[in-house]
Amino acid sequence: MRKRAEKPPGETAGFKTLAAALRAGRLPLAAYIDRLEARCGEREPALGALLPEPGRFDRLRREARALLVRYPRPASRPPLFGVAVAVKDVFRVEDWPTRAGSQLPAELFTGPEADCVTRLKQAGALVLGKTVSTEFAYFAPGATRNPHHLEHTPGGSSSGSAAAVGAGLCPLALGTQTIGSTIRPAAYCGVVGFKPSYGRISAAGLIPLAPSLDHVGVLAAEVAVAEAAAALLCRDWRAPALLRRRRPRLGVPEGPYLAHASAGGLASFRATCERLAAAGFAVEPVAALPDFDEIVARNILVVAAEAAAVHAPWFGRYRELYHPRSAELIERGQQVGRAALVRALAGREELRRELETLMDAHRLDAWLSPSAPGPAPHGLESTGDPVMNVPWTHAGLPALGLPSAMSPEGLPLGLQVVGRYGGDEALLAAGRVLERTLRPAPGSAAPGAGAPTPASAQSPPR
Repeated sequence: MRKRAEKPPGETAGFKTLAAALRAGRLPLAAYIDRLEARCGEREPALGALLPEPGRFDRLRREARALLVRYPRPASRPPLFGVAVAVKDVFRVEDWPTRAGSQLPAELFTGPEADCVTRLKQAGALVLGKTVSTEFAYFAPGATRNPHHLEHTPGGSSSGSAAAVGAGLCPLALGTQTIGSTIRPAAYCGVVGFKPSYGRISAAGLIPLAPSLDHVGVLAAEVAVAEAAAALLCRDWRAPALLRRRRPRLGVPEGPYLAHASAGGLASFRATCERLAAAGFAVEPVAALPDFDEIVARNILVVAAEAAAVHAPWFGRYRELYHPRSAELIERGQQVGRAALVRALAGREELRRELETLMDAHRLDAWLSPSAPGPAPHGLESTGDPVMNVPWTHAGLPALGLPSAMSPEGLPLGLQVVGRYGGDEALLAAGRVLERTLRPAPGSAAPGAGAPTPASAQSPPR
């Protein structure tokens, strides 16, 4: 019989209240870290979201004391003062080894700390730890489990980051997306995922998979957390006060793309669209993506070719240390000619223009689609299918993943909301409105908001 972990609690008072309490000292940093330690002790042994770190909470307490010395006055404290964040193990973090989920020597990946990590630290965040990544942010899975059902995948490649937020270990974690590595695990783990417009967050200090498609993303307990992180990390961020406050007009991309959702996943998506329409949103079906299979093929060609180029300095020497799935990708990419890659790369801008032309014609603010074909698959051998994320990542458009429903098995399902290129602020503003509409009534079950896991709901042996 499948053993189930009950849905984990989030910060019940909300992120803004938590951050304000830490800055003001109403929640002492020492007490907050005690809470984090208790939560990690309760969930992490079964979950496996964090890479092992001896003395993790001794380090955090030292760093917390240093923060208090640096910012003795509450009025001077930065926005994320003391807030715990987790970092996917494809980002370099000062004084931490980086392995990118692989068996290759960490010395190969040394270099300056990732820009996004430095920015979070400068904003006062405390790094809870590094999170498990699939190997080189591709498909070879790690040992992390889904916080809602421990025998199901948490998704990938940002598996540890999504599971850590979903289990209530931290309210914010860094991830990446080259195909579907932020939005899909966010959906599987019942949390918010945000992938900005391509290039809006610096990828400096990231171990790349395919630089023309790699996006830095965040996994978050709620839209407010993703918005706070985006304001710190995105280039040229505009204050939300400058944006118009209205319900967004939403388009559903009808055609071959939606045929890739499972029957249950598509039924849930249609029901979510009906809920939004009943709440007063304009939801319009739009024929789109007629060449979807070509887009998928073009995307994987770019990933393979660029992965081969990234790994050229290491692959010949360390071939036997690569997982077979990663090795197959690199060897496939070695066969891609320059002309084919140039044509595939040109397709990114063509797709972006096509999608935004449709948005103009139908006066759309955003697209709606499923975050994944369905709920998280059973087993840890696969991280699931990123097919529902392909066109939006390939076009470089900003995407926001919102928890939208629960499957009959008690697994989260997600709604993917996609905006215009460069319109990240507007997308997150729309996300706040959609989040309020999709939030279940008080007392009903919802992703990321439930009771702590009882001692009887432990994972099977690993």
